[in-house]
Amino acid sequence: MAAATLQCGSRGGGSGFVGRELTRLLKSKGHEITIISRQPGPGKITWADVESGGLPPCEGAVNLAGESILNPLRWWNESYKKDLFSSRINTTRILAQAIAASPTPPHSWVLVTGVASYKPSLQTQYTEESDWTPFDFLSRLVKEWEGAGQLPENSAKKTRQVIIRPGAVLGRDGGAMKQMMIPFWLGLGGTLGSGRQPFPWIHVSDLAGIIAHSLEPHEGPPSTEPDVFNGVAPALNTNFEFTKELGRALKRPTIFPVPGFFLDVFLGSERAVILTQGQKVVPKRTLESGFNFQYPDLTSALKEIVG
Repeated sequence: MAAATLQCGSRGGGSGFVGRELTRLLKSKGHEITIISRQPGPGKITWADVESGGLPPCEGAVNLAGESILNPLRWWNESYKKDLFSSRINTTRILAQAIAASPTPPHSWVLVTGVASYKPSLQTQYTEESDWTPFDFLSRLVKEWEGAGQLPENSAKKTRQVIIRPGAVLGRDGGAMKQMMIPFWLGLGGTLGSGRQPFPWIHVSDLAGIIAHSLEPHEGPPSTEPDVFNGVAPALNTNFEFTKELGRALKRPTIFPVPGFFLDVFLGSERAVILTQGQKVVPKRTLESGFNFQYPDLTSALKEIVG
């Protein structure tokens, strides 16, 4: 059986929302999974093990770690921002260095980052080929994060590098839905800010599917540059459309909009942009790679989640 190494950091990672779904999917395909964790245990190795002894032989390595950006229990301050950087960049760098030093490196190295790389806009449509430069805190985070995962040229010739940039991840057991379900069930749901902002999203099963698809054997020699895939559903929706579709799925009214200034105060303006602004992101290369979405539209995704 093949072995896929999943990474678990300070929050989530291999044992988190996406990690659990990916583990389930890979095991169903006959893969063995090793999770890198802070604590030892069955099917796990620790970060100290990786730093001292390198990666165990494996066919693919996946990085899913990172402190949750929308953690409502953390106040937006310099300490929290430092944790957001360190929980992603330090762990990514450790894995990249372990891959580069391995005598039997994995065939694939998958780093999951985010669509915050793309500047929010009501008009511009982004594909994986769109140029971008950092413009705010979150885009700088993505830039350094992806840079930390870059393999040296001699290693990149042996290991395929993949970057997946997901939007809001929707599913029953975590992610964006976990914090939204209670107010919507109580009939207190509503649009965020203007509601006109794009809302790039993906069902957790499809994100796990894109990662698994990226781990499959790839024809031809690896490129020295990462293959980038946008981890978003092909549907282009606004926050207003998402809000109304979730209300219909739950059979609840959605008449209580949340003003943007309230989110700025409650979350911090640098963080609130995730909710009050958005990007039109298209999974062009994801579709061209042959990946088929199980949940390409909001109706099918929310029906599975709510049902």
